Amino acid sequence: MKRIVLLLAIVAMMLAPLAAFAADGAAVYKAKCATCHGADGKGETSIGKSMKLKSLASADVQKTTDADLTKVISDGKGKMPAYKGKLSADEIKALVAFIHTLK
Repeated sequence: MKRIVLLLAIVAMMLAPLAAFAADGAAVYKAKCATCHGADGKGETSIGKSMKLKSLASADVQKTTDADLTKVISDGKGKMPAYKGKLSADEIKALVAFIHTLK
């Protein structure tokens, strides 16, 4: 019984940083992306509609690799600004992970 409790405690300690990492991605998204892409990522904001943004929840976006999403966020695409130099590599990585939760 003590081993199970110890094992569960160890697993919880290992997962805690992952939860914090995802929370950072949500905070970055809210601060930098939600204005255009919307809180749910569907792009149904006035800016999103005028720019005809693709929903981040769409199958096309969700199947995009982490490397490709990182490139778009870093370098920008179309009217989307580049965030290289504005966001750290860790923030971009967290943002990519958060985008994948918008399924």
